[in-house]
Amino acid sequence: MVGAPQAPWSARRKPHGRRTPRAPAMSAFQMADVDLASRHRWPELVVRVFEDGRVMEDVQRLTEEAAKLAAAPLWPLADDEITDLLRTAHRLEQAAAALQARLVQQAGTRGLPATQGHRKMAAWLRSTLRIDPHPARELTEHAAALTHHPTLEQAVLDGFIDLRQAAVISTTVAALPAEISGLDEVSLVDAAQIARQAETTMIDMAGRLPAYQLRRIGERILVHVAPELADRADEATSARQEARAHQRRGVTLSLPVDGLVRVSGFLGAEDVATVEAALHPLCAPTPGDDRTAAQRRADALIDVCRLALRTGQLPEDGGEPPQLAVTVAYDPLTRNLGSAITDTGRRLSRDTARRLACDARVLPIVLGGDGQILDAGRTRRLATGALRRALHIRDRGCAFPDCDRPPRWTDAHHIVGWTAGGPTNLDNMVLLCRRHHRLVHHPTAGWQIRLGADRHPDFIPPPTVDPTRTPRRNLYHRRQ
Repeated sequence: MVGAPQAPWSARRKPHGRRTPRAPAMSAFQMADVDLASRHRWPELVVRVFEDGRVMEDVQRLTEEAAKLAAAPLWPLADDEITDLLRTAHRLEQAAAALQARLVQQAGTRGLPATQGHRKMAAWLRSTLRIDPHPARELTEHAAALTHHPTLEQAVLDGFIDLRQAAVISTTVAALPAEISGLDEVSLVDAAQIARQAETTMIDMAGRLPAYQLRRIGERILVHVAPELADRADEATSARQEARAHQRRGVTLSLPVDGLVRVSGFLGAEDVATVEAALHPLCAPTPGDDRTAAQRRADALIDVCRLALRTGQLPEDGGEPPQLAVTVAYDPLTRNLGSAITDTGRRLSRDTARRLACDARVLPIVLGGDGQILDAGRTRRLATGALRRALHIRDRGCAFPDCDRPPRWTDAHHIVGWTAGGPTNLDNMVLLCRRHHRLVHHPTAGWQIRLGADRHPDFIPPPTVDPTRTPRRNLYHRRQ
């Protein structure tokens, strides 16, 4: 019965000896119409399937039946039937994924990627299946996990573990002999035996633990299978892990999708501690801050990068200081900005272009109708040098009411936009941190800025914040 406790994998394994021929694909082909009592006949059935050349026919039939089931009405089902069906559908998904992994194995053995002009399996999968880079890499890893690991493969096909768990176990078992063979009293034969025991133990544990917890178990698997070696091997393992982490470190930026770029990667424990130390002071929640923890971390990362750009200590890039370069269409007659495009080809909105224009150099370039450059001007305004220092002295940081960001974390904002004819001088500029710079530029936020009689900026809140719209100032910096 689905959901009933399962016996440990080690108790279900057949005695060592010649393995009974099996057809892993049959667990997917016949899932819909072979009852549990007839599962022992799968090897013979699969042999007949392959001899009759019905593999593609059965896969297509199963695909059609699965599509019909996916569209079937579910409202008549009872609650326990929904749960059982969900488990069964997950089992079917894993069986199909195992078939995919075995097909990838076979494609690699035959050298299909190379014969079709691809250097790597993942690139071939992206082209053949039209899938994104991440699932292509994951499918490649799943295929590698099953290679030379028949026990893992059988456990996947029997539904005892999924492919993510199999990948974790495969990685742990593959690394184990090298980690313990250096110990004096451990021979290669003993190391191989311990690795097999670790594989069986982790498969048993997979019945209760998902892949991410299984990975943590794998880091200290010797405690479970060879406790007398665990402490000494752990020290050597830690050093190797640090070396591997340094070798595998990397950060990847995805292509934009719906205006978002996925940032992913790997860092060693020491590197992560450095990143956390830099981000943590900027991630603390404050009263009235409705950002999520993830959003605060993202904003903190950008703030750290902007600070690094302002220090002037980064190496030159293309003969110029590191900078964010944005191309913006501008109509001198209407003084309107168009959409913006970064030098990496990413498109930004008109409002973002206006905000960036507050604290940036503007290089006017006249383009012809088909985009050719007809005339290039020079920088017109730059809120740096003496003007920037004067802003630091006057505002002492972000001037928005009660913000505590220091001057180095701020942009120089034009009170009257430069595109609207506003000058670049002390009386028309104010320091704003990135968060409040966004707020001031938001078309519906309603905040206004004006210069007071003492030539310090006043912030006029919208009626939703203060119905009287009483001007406010930053009290935090004033008391410093």
